[in-house]
Amino acid sequence: MTDSRATGAGVRSVPTSAVFTAAIALSPAEPEHFDLAFTATTQPCPWPKAYGGDMVAQAAAAAMRSVEGKTLHSMHSYFLRPVDIGAEVRYEVELLRDGRGYATRQVRGFQNGKPVYTCLANFAAGEPGATFAAEPPAGVPDPTELPSSATYLRDTTAPRGTMTASSEEYWSGGRGFDMRHVPGPVYLTVEGERVPQQAVWVRPFDALRPVDGLTDEQRDLAALAYVCDYTILEPVLRMLDLSWAQPGVVTASLDHSMWFHRPGPMDEWLLYAQEAVAADSGRGLAVGRFFTSSGTHLATVAQEGLIRSS
Repeated sequence: MTDSRATGAGVRSVPTSAVFTAAIALSPAEPEHFDLAFTATTQPCPWPKAYGGDMVAQAAAAAMRSVEGKTLHSMHSYFLRPVDIGAEVRYEVELLRDGRGYATRQVRGFQNGKPVYTCLANFAAGEPGATFAAEPPAGVPDPTELPSSATYLRDTTAPRGTMTASSEEYWSGGRGFDMRHVPGPVYLTVEGERVPQQAVWVRPFDALRPVDGLTDEQRDLAALAYVCDYTILEPVLRMLDLSWAQPGVVTASLDHSMWFHRPGPMDEWLLYAQEAVAADSGRGLAVGRFFTSSGTHLATVAQEGLIRSS
Protein backbone atom coordinates (compact mmCIF):
# COMPACT_ATOMS: atom_id res chain seq x y z
CA MET A 1 0.00 0.00 0.00
CA THR A 2 1.33 3.45 -0.90
CA ASP A 3 2.28 5.57 2.11
CA SER A 4 0.43 8.91 2.28
CA ARG A 5 3.79 10.70 2.30
CA ALA A 6 4.78 9.32 -1.12
CA THR A 7 3.04 12.06 -3.06
CA GLY A 8 3.47 13.01 -6.70
CA ALA A 9 2.50 11.28 -9.90
CA GLY A 10 4.76 9.80 -12.53
CA VAL A 11 6.59 7.29 -10.31
CA ARG A 12 6.33 3.82 -11.80
CA SER A 13 7.09 2.02 -8.54
CA VAL A 14 5.88 2.72 -5.00
CA PRO A 15 8.38 5.01 -3.24
CA THR A 16 9.85 3.33 -0.18
CA SER A 17 12.62 3.88 2.33
CA ALA A 18 13.55 0.19 1.92
CA VAL A 19 16.07 1.39 -0.68
CA PHE A 20 18.11 2.86 2.17
CA THR A 21 17.74 0.04 4.68
CA ALA A 22 18.68 -2.49 1.99
CA ALA A 23 21.85 -0.49 1.32
CA ILE A 24 23.05 -0.77 4.94
CA ALA A 25 22.20 -4.47 5.35
CA LEU A 26 25.69 -5.83 6.03
CA SER A 27 26.85 -9.44 5.98
CA PRO A 28 29.83 -10.44 8.15
CA ALA A 29 32.83 -11.76 6.22
CA GLU A 30 36.31 -13.06 6.97
CA PRO A 31 38.77 -10.14 7.11
CA GLU A 32 41.65 -10.13 4.64
CA HIS A 33 43.41 -6.89 5.61
CA PHE A 34 42.15 -5.53 8.95
CA ASP A 35 40.31 -6.74 12.05
CA LEU A 36 36.69 -7.12 10.90
CA ALA A 37 34.95 -7.32 7.52
CA PHE A 38 31.44 -6.92 6.14
CA THR A 39 29.93 -6.96 2.67
CA ALA A 40 27.13 -4.76 1.33
CA THR A 41 25.51 -4.18 -2.05
CA THR A 42 25.15 -0.80 -3.76
CA GLN A 43 21.64 0.16 -4.76
CA PRO A 44 20.22 0.78 -8.26
CA CYS A 45 20.58 4.23 -9.79
CA PRO A 46 20.44 5.49 -13.39
CA TRP A 47 24.03 6.75 -13.50
CA PRO A 48 27.19 5.02 -14.74
CA LYS A 49 28.40 4.33 -11.18
CA ALA A 50 26.96 3.85 -7.70
CA TYR A 51 25.65 6.63 -5.45
CA GLY A 52 28.33 7.90 -3.03
CA GLY A 53 25.94 7.96 -0.08
CA ASP A 54 25.79 4.16 -0.28
CA MET A 55 29.46 3.95 0.63
CA VAL A 56 29.30 6.57 3.40
CA ALA A 57 26.30 4.91 5.07
CA GLN A 58 27.64 1.37 4.60
CA ALA A 59 31.01 2.34 6.08
CA ALA A 60 29.27 4.09 8.98
CA ALA A 61 27.24 0.95 9.64
CA ALA A 62 30.37 -1.23 9.50
CA ALA A 63 32.21 1.06 11.92
CA MET A 64 29.25 1.24 14.32
CA ARG A 65 29.00 -2.55 14.43
CA SER A 66 32.58 -2.66 15.72
CA VAL A 67 32.07 -0.34 18.73
CA GLU A 68 30.12 -0.82 21.96
CA GLY A 69 29.07 1.82 24.47
CA LYS A 70 29.97 4.83 22.29
CA THR A 71 28.20 6.88 19.63
CA LEU A 72 29.52 7.87 16.21
CA HIS A 73 30.29 11.60 16.33
CA SER A 74 32.36 12.19 13.16
CA MET A 75 33.61 10.56 9.99
CA HIS A 76 35.92 11.75 7.23
CA SER A 77 35.81 10.01 3.86
CA TYR A 78 37.57 9.84 0.49
CA PHE A 79 36.03 8.34 -2.63
CA LEU A 80 38.94 6.65 -4.40
CA ARG A 81 37.40 4.96 -7.46
CA PRO A 82 33.98 4.65 -9.12
CA VAL A 83 31.93 1.79 -7.66
CA ASP A 84 29.81 -0.65 -9.66
CA ILE A 85 26.01 -0.53 -9.24
CA GLY A 86 24.21 -3.50 -7.72
CA ALA A 87 27.53 -5.10 -6.83
CA GLU A 88 29.13 -6.19 -3.60
CA VAL A 89 31.57 -3.93 -1.74
CA ARG A 90 33.76 -5.41 0.99
CA TYR A 91 34.30 -3.14 4.00
CA GLU A 92 37.27 -3.92 6.23
CA VAL A 93 37.39 -2.27 9.66
CA GLU A 94 40.63 -1.54 11.50
CA LEU A 95 40.28 -1.10 15.27
CA LEU A 96 42.70 1.79 15.68
CA ARG A 97 41.93 2.77 19.27
CA ASP A 98 39.53 1.96 22.09
CA GLY A 99 39.78 4.39 24.99
CA ARG A 100 37.49 5.11 27.91
CA GLY A 101 36.03 8.22 26.29
CA TYR A 102 36.71 7.78 22.57
CA ALA A 103 37.29 5.09 19.97
CA THR A 104 38.62 5.36 16.40
CA ARG A 105 38.10 3.12 13.39
CA GLN A 106 39.44 3.07 9.86
CA VAL A 107 37.10 1.59 7.24
CA ARG A 108 38.25 0.72 3.75
CA GLY A 109 35.95 -0.44 0.95
CA PHE A 110 37.19 -2.86 -1.70
CA GLN A 111 35.69 -3.87 -5.02
CA ASN A 112 37.25 -5.89 -7.84
CA GLY A 113 40.37 -6.27 -5.73
CA LYS A 114 41.01 -2.52 -5.40
CA PRO A 115 40.30 0.03 -2.67
CA VAL A 116 37.37 2.24 -3.72
CA TYR A 117 36.59 4.14 -0.52
CA THR A 118 38.23 4.93 2.82
CA CYS A 119 37.22 6.76 5.97
CA LEU A 120 38.15 7.43 9.58
CA ALA A 121 35.29 7.30 12.08
CA ASN A 122 35.40 8.49 15.67
CA PHE A 123 33.12 7.51 18.56
CA ALA A 124 32.45 9.16 21.91
CA ALA A 125 31.10 7.85 25.21
CA GLY A 126 29.65 11.30 25.98
CA GLU A 127 29.98 13.43 29.08
CA PRO A 128 28.28 16.43 30.73
CA GLY A 129 29.10 19.78 29.12
CA ALA A 130 27.82 23.14 27.96
CA THR A 131 25.47 23.24 24.96
CA PHE A 132 25.33 25.43 21.88
CA ALA A 133 23.58 24.82 18.56
CA ALA A 134 23.36 26.71 15.28
CA GLU A 135 20.01 28.21 14.33
CA PRO A 136 18.11 27.14 11.22
CA PRO A 137 17.59 29.70 8.44
CA ALA A 138 14.57 31.91 8.84
CA GLY A 139 11.62 32.16 6.49
CA VAL A 140 11.81 28.66 4.98
CA PRO A 141 8.37 27.51 3.74
CA ASP A 142 6.79 24.48 5.35
CA PRO A 143 7.37 21.28 3.36
CA THR A 144 3.63 20.81 2.91
CA GLU A 145 3.63 24.05 0.89
CA LEU A 146 6.27 22.75 -1.53
CA PRO A 147 5.99 20.30 -4.42
CA SER A 148 7.57 16.88 -4.14
CA SER A 149 10.22 16.00 -6.71
CA ALA A 150 7.66 13.81 -8.48
CA THR A 151 5.12 16.64 -8.68
CA TYR A 152 7.72 19.12 -9.91
CA LEU A 153 9.01 16.79 -12.63
CA ARG A 154 5.46 15.92 -13.69
CA ASP A 155 4.31 19.53 -13.97
CA THR A 156 7.39 21.45 -15.16
CA THR A 157 7.69 22.71 -18.72
CA ALA A 158 11.49 23.06 -18.49
CA PRO A 159 13.55 21.35 -21.24
CA ARG A 160 14.27 17.72 -20.32
CA GLY A 161 17.98 17.89 -21.13
CA THR A 162 19.66 14.55 -20.46
CA MET A 163 16.87 13.32 -18.17
CA THR A 164 15.61 9.88 -19.14
CA ALA A 165 12.54 7.98 -17.96
CA SER A 166 14.82 6.11 -15.55
CA SER A 167 16.36 9.24 -14.05
CA GLU A 168 12.93 10.87 -13.73
CA GLU A 169 11.67 7.83 -11.85
CA TYR A 170 14.77 7.84 -9.65
CA TRP A 171 14.51 11.54 -8.80
CA SER A 172 10.76 11.21 -8.23
CA GLY A 173 10.75 8.30 -5.81
CA GLY A 174 13.74 6.00 -6.16
CA ARG A 175 16.02 7.47 -3.48
CA GLY A 176 14.15 6.40 -0.36
CA PHE A 177 13.43 9.96 0.81
CA ASP A 178 10.94 12.65 -0.16
CA MET A 179 12.93 15.82 -1.01
CA ARG A 180 11.43 19.30 -1.38
CA HIS A 181 13.62 22.23 -2.43
CA VAL A 182 13.79 25.87 -1.43
CA PRO A 183 13.90 28.04 -3.53
CA GLY A 184 13.48 25.27 -6.13
CA PRO A 185 15.21 22.18 -7.52
CA VAL A 186 18.07 22.08 -10.01
CA TYR A 187 17.07 18.89 -11.82
CA LEU A 188 16.38 20.39 -15.25
CA THR A 189 17.14 24.07 -14.76
CA VAL A 190 18.14 26.26 -11.83
CA GLU A 191 14.79 27.13 -10.27
CA GLY A 192 14.88 30.24 -8.08
CA GLU A 193 17.64 32.73 -7.47
CA ARG A 194 21.29 32.16 -8.30
CA VAL A 195 22.43 32.41 -4.70
CA PRO A 196 24.88 30.29 -2.66
CA GLN A 197 22.21 29.09 -0.22
CA GLN A 198 19.44 26.58 -0.62
CA ALA A 199 17.49 24.23 1.65
CA VAL A 200 15.96 20.81 1.17
CA TRP A 201 13.27 19.27 3.35
CA VAL A 202 13.84 15.50 3.59
CA ARG A 203 11.78 12.67 5.09
CA PRO A 204 11.65 8.92 4.48
CA PHE A 205 8.83 7.85 2.18
CA ASP A 206 7.69 5.44 4.89
CA ALA A 207 8.83 4.31 8.33
CA LEU A 208 12.44 3.13 8.44
CA ARG A 209 12.70 -0.62 8.86
CA PRO A 210 14.86 -2.33 11.51
CA VAL A 211 18.39 -3.19 10.38
CA ASP A 212 20.19 -6.25 11.72
CA GLY A 213 23.23 -5.38 13.80
CA LEU A 214 22.21 -1.75 14.40
CA THR A 215 20.06 -0.04 16.99
CA ASP A 216 17.39 2.34 15.71
CA GLU A 217 19.57 5.28 16.76
CA GLN A 218 22.53 3.87 14.81
CA ARG A 219 20.30 3.26 11.80
CA ASP A 220 19.14 6.87 11.96
CA LEU A 221 22.74 8.14 12.01
CA ALA A 222 23.43 6.03 8.94
CA ALA A 223 20.31 7.51 7.32
CA LEU A 224 21.72 11.03 7.71
CA ALA A 225 25.02 9.86 6.23
CA TYR A 226 23.14 8.25 3.34
CA VAL A 227 20.77 11.07 2.38
CA CYS A 228 23.24 13.96 2.78
CA ASP A 229 25.15 13.20 -0.44
CA TYR A 230 22.17 13.48 -2.81
CA THR A 231 21.93 17.27 -2.79
CA ILE A 232 25.01 18.71 -1.05
CA LEU A 233 26.64 19.89 -4.31
CA GLU A 234 23.46 21.59 -5.51
CA PRO A 235 24.21 25.05 -4.04
CA VAL A 236 27.47 25.00 -6.01
CA LEU A 237 25.58 24.00 -9.17
CA ARG A 238 23.13 26.82 -8.43
CA MET A 239 25.92 29.40 -8.25
CA LEU A 240 27.46 28.09 -11.48
CA ASP A 241 24.02 28.10 -13.19
CA LEU A 242 24.24 24.37 -13.87
CA SER A 243 21.54 21.70 -13.56
CA TRP A 244 21.80 17.93 -13.17
CA ALA A 245 20.28 17.31 -16.61
CA GLN A 246 22.27 19.95 -18.46
CA PRO A 247 24.21 18.31 -21.32
CA GLY A 248 27.91 18.08 -20.55
CA VAL A 249 27.60 18.34 -16.75
CA VAL A 250 29.58 15.69 -14.86
CA THR A 251 29.83 15.46 -11.07
CA ALA A 252 31.46 13.05 -8.63
CA SER A 253 32.03 13.02 -4.87
CA LEU A 254 35.70 13.48 -3.91
CA ASP A 255 35.78 13.79 -0.13
CA HIS A 256 33.23 14.11 2.64
CA SER A 257 33.16 15.01 6.33
CA MET A 258 30.28 14.72 8.75
CA TRP A 259 29.77 15.55 12.42
CA PHE A 260 26.84 14.13 14.41
CA HIS A 261 26.01 16.55 17.23
CA ARG A 262 22.93 15.03 18.85
CA PRO A 263 20.34 12.32 18.08
CA GLY A 264 17.00 13.12 16.52
CA PRO A 265 14.03 11.40 14.92
CA MET A 266 14.29 10.37 11.26
CA ASP A 267 10.55 9.77 10.83
CA GLU A 268 9.70 13.48 10.54
CA TRP A 269 10.68 16.27 8.17
CA LEU A 270 14.28 17.44 8.54
CA LEU A 271 15.56 20.71 7.09
CA TYR A 272 18.87 20.35 5.27
CA ALA A 273 20.26 23.91 5.01
CA GLN A 274 23.11 24.13 2.49
CA GLU A 275 25.63 26.72 1.31
CA ALA A 276 28.19 26.85 -1.49
CA VAL A 277 31.64 27.75 -0.15
CA ALA A 278 33.95 27.64 -3.19
CA ALA A 279 34.23 26.52 -6.80
CA ASP A 280 37.46 26.47 -8.80
CA SER A 281 39.69 24.17 -10.85
CA GLY A 282 36.85 21.74 -11.55
CA ARG A 283 35.94 21.28 -7.89
CA GLY A 284 33.20 22.66 -5.66
CA LEU A 285 32.83 22.73 -1.88
CA ALA A 286 29.57 22.99 0.05
CA VAL A 287 28.50 22.72 3.67
CA GLY A 288 25.16 21.64 5.08
CA ARG A 289 23.36 21.40 8.41
CA PHE A 290 20.46 19.14 9.38
CA PHE A 291 17.74 20.57 11.64
CA THR A 292 14.58 19.05 13.04
CA SER A 293 11.31 20.79 12.18
CA SER A 294 11.46 22.39 15.66
CA GLY A 295 14.94 23.81 14.94
CA THR A 296 17.29 21.37 16.74
CA HIS A 297 20.67 21.13 14.98
CA LEU A 298 21.46 17.42 14.47
CA ALA A 299 24.47 17.19 12.15
CA THR A 300 26.86 19.14 9.91
CA VAL A 301 28.26 18.09 6.52
CA ALA A 302 31.10 19.34 4.31
CA GLN A 303 31.72 17.85 0.90
CA GLU A 304 33.95 18.59 -2.08
CA GLY A 305 33.04 17.25 -5.48
CA LEU A 306 34.25 17.22 -9.03
CA ILE A 307 32.14 19.49 -11.24
CA ARG A 308 32.73 19.61 -14.98
CA SER A 309 30.71 21.26 -17.70
CA SER A 310 31.27 21.54 -21.42
